[in-house]
Amino acid sequence: MCEGQPSRPANILQIVAINQGRAPLTMGEPTAAALSPADVAALVDGGHEVVDTRPPASFGAGHIPGAYNVKLGSPEFEQRVGWVVPLEAPILLVLEEPSDLRTALRKLAFVGLDGRVEGYLRGGMGAWTAAGREQATLAQISVTELHEQLGGGDGMRVLDVREPDEWGAGHVAGAASMSFKVLEQRLGDVAIAPDEPVAVMCAGGIRSSTASSILLRHGYRRVHNVSGGIAAWKAASLPTVVD
Repeated sequence: MCEGQPSRPANILQIVAINQGRAPLTMGEPTAAALSPADVAALVDGGHEVVDTRPPASFGAGHIPGAYNVKLGSPEFEQRVGWVVPLEAPILLVLEEPSDLRTALRKLAFVGLDGRVEGYLRGGMGAWTAAGREQATLAQISVTELHEQLGGGDGMRVLDVREPDEWGAGHVAGAASMSFKVLEQRLGDVAIAPDEPVAVMCAGGIRSSTASSILLRHGYRRVHNVSGGIAAWKAASLPTVVD
């Protein structure tokens, strides 16, 4: 019955609870604790989820293993966090700049997620690196590099994580389709094995980085985020198809 219907609003259960007076709405300035790398590592081991709010290139260069990448400056930042982070999971933030904390918390407060943020990594990834903590990386691939690999028979697969209407307007031939919003819940429906090389594509390279971070969380080892997405693909006059 839900097929073809738009995705429900992110964190809808919390929003309903706030509207019904069963959960508090933040009225003042939301705050979160500054945490050391050791504190963050211990909380991650205890089940906290990390949301890395930096741009894809920064995330790709090095991030806390298992982190979600949701760019702070992206449209619907708070919605995107709500769509991908497991319900009720406590959240830790990684920021590009300390001043980003206020912006992130204010945006998350719109959907009642600020109360789940239990802290942020003090000193950012620089502090994490200086502490000698393990990092993961995410390869970035240009559309021209992707096109060459697709034509070279290297087995590269493409996963398009845009919405169905975007997909229907044109996509890379042979690509698989799955919205980033439901990717983690429906990963078994994606016919791409964890050991296959996969290039993840969206409109501009932002949602695809979020989706790529989800794949990394689930053991995909050869993930590439397509820089610039389908917009860059079309700007390079590369072919698309319409199913």
